[in-house]
Amino acid sequence: MGVPQPSLRYMDTQPFWDGVRERRLVLQVCSDTRRFQHPPRPVSIFTGSRRLEWAQVSGRGHVAAFTIVAPSRANPAERQCIVTVTLEEGVRIAGKLLGPHAAAMVGAPVRLAWEIMANGEPYPAFELDPSGERT
Repeated sequence: MGVPQPSLRYMDTQPFWDGVRERRLVLQVCSDTRRFQHPPRPVSIFTGSRRLEWAQVSGRGHVAAFTIVAPSRANPAERQCIVTVTLEEGVRIAGKLLGPHAAAMVGAPVRLAWEIMANGEPYPAFELDPSGERT
């Protein structure tokens, strides 16, 4: 599986990657509505304007959906749980659920965690948050 990389093809995502290197989750926010959007886009999905900023989010939220992915039939131990998380800030983001996924369920509280990729760089992921409230 390839390692995620910054891209300039569609738009500049460098602020996201700079945050990742510092182990901070930084997402786009519309300057007019103060609402977050992800994935990054050249215009606000709320107003159509180009007035966008980047801001750090809490990394806390709840599982909105999940799926178990088995990359290989030959090795079922490689199964991964991919979650769509609704963050406290109201934006959804997908990522890998680290740790045991038997407890993964819609509404489960999660918090930001960091997966270390093959190149040694961190990448945003999530883990179950035992201190959070289930929704």
